[in-house]
Amino acid sequence: MGHDRRVHALLAGLAGLAGLTGLSAGAAQAQAQAPAQARTPAWPQKAIRIIVPQSPGGSTDAMARLLAARLGETLGQTVLIDNRPGAGSLVGTELAVRASPDGYTTLVVSSSITINPSMHAKLSFDPQRDLAPITQLSAFPNVLVANVAFPAKSVLDLLALARAKPGQVAYSSAGSGTGTHLSAELFKTLTGVDLLHVPYKGGGPSVNALLAGEAQVSFATLPSVLAQVRAGKLRALGVTTTRRSFALPDTPTIVEAGVAGYEHVQWTGFLAPAATPAPIIARLNAEAVRAVHSPELKPALASEGAEPVGNTPQQFAAIIRSETQRIAQVVRKAGIKAD
Repeated sequence: MGHDRRVHALLAGLAGLAGLTGLSAGAAQAQAQAPAQARTPAWPQKAIRIIVPQSPGGSTDAMARLLAARLGETLGQTVLIDNRPGAGSLVGTELAVRASPDGYTTLVVSSSITINPSMHAKLSFDPQRDLAPITQLSAFPNVLVANVAFPAKSVLDLLALARAKPGQVAYSSAGSGTGTHLSAELFKTLTGVDLLHVPYKGGGPSVNALLAGEAQVSFATLPSVLAQVRAGKLRALGVTTTRRSFALPDTPTIVEAGVAGYEHVQWTGFLAPAATPAPIIARLNAEAVRAVHSPELKPALASEGAEPVGNTPQQFAAIIRSETQRIAQVVRKAGIKAD
């Protein structure tokens, strides 16, 4: 009974205080009983880092920079890009995996994240276990492009030249285990041609090598070569999706060009270290989805041949899971190995 009287007295005191402060008695009681975590500082309180495991100049880097600019406005904090290329995106991805899961380190990565588990038997991390999906940002094809000095003007021309000179036609890629590498290896498997792989540390250096004549062809991401194709500095032979790109409507799909069964779709995605608090993941998802469909970003993506996606963390996780399984089957069947 004494305990009950003390409780009633406390509530009466809260009610009296509420009358002085404009709070209802119920609100005052709820405020007094609010858990400590509800009174922690709101996120974000400092700059946010986006790790990009590719070099500057490629499509993943371009997507990350567009996203960073928009997030900086909506979150009210500086959003910094940290390029960490190397080992087919493994260097930067592992850095993100090992970062503190506090919402201040995130990752923008390409679909190579679904390839690496099949290409590297002893990864020090598991992308599905050690990263928290936020959202898929964009989707686009790779495009088979050639140096303008290279005589091939079609996919069939390339096949004829490659068969006449096995192992002498070089293709550049953004690195072993990347989507550009896999696109070429799928092409080799389906056609039986022998192309020489010349890996670089990122999409930008790979395209520069092609422009300089260090390689004759490349299966480059469409955003990374669209401007050069339109300017006549590179020749587009085919796109890797099963339908033509709205950005290059006159360029056939590789299936149309004569390689039956060929398909490979590229994408960029936004992730954080596993154990990043769910409210932060939800906030990042909401802001990123809003960003890719915003009047500022949507035209920028379209100008590079990319389509905005912006799905839920759960939907993005399902895509990563299914693509990892599909790629594993392709890699095993084709016998693809990392260089």
